Amino acid sequence: MSEQDPNHPQHPKDPHRSDQPLKPSDSKDSLDPAGPTGSADPRGPLDPRGTHDSTGPTDHLAAATEATRSLQGLSTELTARVPRLLEAMRSVGTGLELHSTLDRICETAAELAHARYAAIGVVDEEGEGLSDFVTYGVSEAVARRIGRRPDGHKGLLGALIHDPRPLRMADLTSAPRFAGFPPGHPPMRTFLGVPIRVQGEIFGNLYLAEKTDGGEFNDYDLHMVRVLATEAGIAIGNARLYEAAMQRERWIDGSVAVTTALLSGGDADDALSVVAEQARRLAGSAAGIVLLPAEDGGLEIVAVSAADPSASLGVIIPAHSPVVTRLLNGEAVFIDDSATDSRMITRIAEQFGPSMMLPLHSGGRVLGALATPRAKGGRPFTETERTLATQFASQAALALMMAEAQRDRERLAVYEDRDRIARDLHDLVIQRLFATGMMLESAQRRSDVPEVQTGVGRAVDELDVTIQEIRTAIFALQQEPAEAPSGLRTRVLREINMAAVPLGFKPSHRFLGPVDSLVGEQTGKNLIAALREALSNAFRHADATRIDVVVDATAKLPDGRDAVRLSVADDGVGIPAGGRRSGLWNLARRAESLGGASWFGPGIGENGGGTKVVWQAPL
Repeated sequence: MSEQDPNHPQHPKDPHRSDQPLKPSDSKDSLDPAGPTGSADPRGPLDPRGTHDSTGPTDHLAAATEATRSLQGLSTELTARVPRLLEAMRSVGTGLELHSTLDRICETAAELAHARYAAIGVVDEEGEGLSDFVTYGVSEAVARRIGRRPDGHKGLLGALIHDPRPLRMADLTSAPRFAGFPPGHPPMRTFLGVPIRVQGEIFGNLYLAEKTDGGEFNDYDLHMVRVLATEAGIAIGNARLYEAAMQRERWIDGSVAVTTALLSGGDADDALSVVAEQARRLAGSAAGIVLLPAEDGGLEIVAVSAADPSASLGVIIPAHSPVVTRLLNGEAVFIDDSATDSRMITRIAEQFGPSMMLPLHSGGRVLGALATPRAKGGRPFTETERTLATQFASQAALALMMAEAQRDRERLAVYEDRDRIARDLHDLVIQRLFATGMMLESAQRRSDVPEVQTGVGRAVDELDVTIQEIRTAIFALQQEPAEAPSGLRTRVLREINMAAVPLGFKPSHRFLGPVDSLVGEQTGKNLIAALREALSNAFRHADATRIDVVVDATAKLPDGRDAVRLSVADDGVGIPAGGRRSGLWNLARRAESLGGASWFGPGIGENGGGTKVVWQAPL
């Protein structure tokens, strides 16, 4: 029940839309403002509630009563159909899910009026077109042949949106505003259209076509359908309220899940992924994207929930983008079509249609942004969805700030603990080792046995090396995080020295190739993060006694490109089957964002015991 582009202009006076009452025997096309008694109101057409179009909302029960009262004293044919009407009204009122309610209204109306086809066109929020089109009598195969459903911007369906009055036609194809059927559309001739109002506002129109007996829709059909439309408005209103309540409950549950994830003290990247996943699920979008401020300005995509997250992970939207400017100013940006909007300047925008881009701001600070784009041709976001998503973003931003404050407190505790450890190492451990070395040197001088002198000398040398390593660890513990090292080699050594304190031993290390000159800043930053993750996993889970770190700037990718490869191997217990792998997932995500890869395999323990983690990225 859809139309092509109109071939005729709109006519202010359409011969197929007359305000004259119809008798049951009339076959002339008409807007029928009167009841079957033929008593037209001179003040204008009545709406389906039995009130004039110029009045405000009325009580639903009173409207249904008034509409039903007009049936009293009429013909036996109409009287015989009243029980069926009451049953239809009862059926329409059952259930609370909106789309199933619309399906039920279509089916009930078709049965009540003996129509082969029925449809409900749901008017969009702007009142200019249709946001949904529910049909009855059209099979899935026919619907596929027809293709895209009508948008209500043209033809008779568009006319009923702008002039919502009952419309009855003996042959809709002869109306000047008829725009033709698309290919594959079943033939239709007789037509009956009735507006559906919800709390006084136009919700949409109920359309019926093709009487099953080949005749025309009569006055009795019109009045039955108008009464049904009144009851449908009540049922739709209830379904809308229920759906709105359920929708708000889902968004609240999503906010709780995000807050719990952010404050659980787990991995920050995992928490941001939860934000992206929840936003995608709740908004019904093709992707959920979290963006944080980049070091050089703009916003960087740091977490993605989508079919192919690696395609956009790590992309930086530059600072000169109009969207970034508004987001960093704390303003929400709503896009009707990302692929065609001139404000969207990145390549990933071409994949999507409608989009919401919301600032993550709290306490006067903009922490980042949240984007929820839908697929091309997707349904635009409603005002309710925009409001709920904005509230969700505000809650996520507050949780981010609380998580950041929590991590600051934890870091402060760690720094205080590091200072204490450094003082103890300096004041106690080194002094005792030094005293022990002095004692051994004294014993060495007193002994006349060459083997004893040699053995004691080696022990003294080992103590000297141990003292130097402890002093290096003390320096690493006392170094401020803001003191950025000059090169990648220095940063790798710093991570190894810092890991030596909790491990109880210093991992061995080896560099291949000119690491500092070949590895770029972005790749180097991710390599250090991968090294830190691998050493942390080894300390927390591996129970290792030996760890080897290799940074190879002469490696090659499978496609022949030059690459840097990081290998961290241990002799620990290995990765248990079914164990948590969020850290390994983070390593892979970082590598893939740069065009590389990450994997793990057997370690350097006996018979391949332990784990070897490999991370590589192109130079």
